[in-house]
Amino acid sequence: MKSKTLIDKIQYEAKLAQGDETKNVSYASQNTLPNELAAREAFDQSVKKLLDVNAWSTLSSLTADFQVYDSAGQPKTGSPQPNDYINVVLPGPVPENWVRVTHSSLDDNRAEFTVQPSQKPGETETDEVAHFFRSEARSTFRVELSGTTITASEIGQQESVNNQQPQAGDRAIINTVIAETGWLFYQQFQWKRLTDYLVHL
Repeated sequence: MKSKTLIDKIQYEAKLAQGDETKNVSYASQNTLPNELAAREAFDQSVKKLLDVNAWSTLSSLTADFQVYDSAGQPKTGSPQPNDYINVVLPGPVPENWVRVTHSSLDDNRAEFTVQPSQKPGETETDEVAHFFRSEARSTFRVELSGTTITASEIGQQESVNNQQPQAGDRAIINTVIAETGWLFYQQFQWKRLTDYLVHL
């Protein structure tokens, strides 16, 4: 039984590397405050941090740089809105990556937005996706308040390596390397650093 489980896992990982399988991965951090007033004030600050995506670049020299662009491809400040883009620049000599904001919501106890890999702004006529994941992938960034506890999450869904044509373009090999490295350790470093930051740890 254990041998079969190991073989299944190896086959699954091989299919992931080939872009034939998808993976769901999430990271979260929590911070419990001493009372509801303190929790509300901290949550309000968490929402500001979540929506100030450009400031995520200051987390560490080893984490990615982020810049929000409007639907016309112009850099912008302020919270990301549907059809905005976010340019994600990973450390090292790798291609830039782009995501498009597909959803955002804000209420009394929760704020979130969702992005998906996309073309560069203004290049909607091409099938190439400027990201190491395929366009079906989704990432939701969320902060929520329950009682006196704030939770921040990064929820990745349907993550699949963008190494097949026509989406991959000339990036198939580097996309595979980036995605596999991310699954092995970099995603945890990047997103856990972010979720800790969002809940003030």
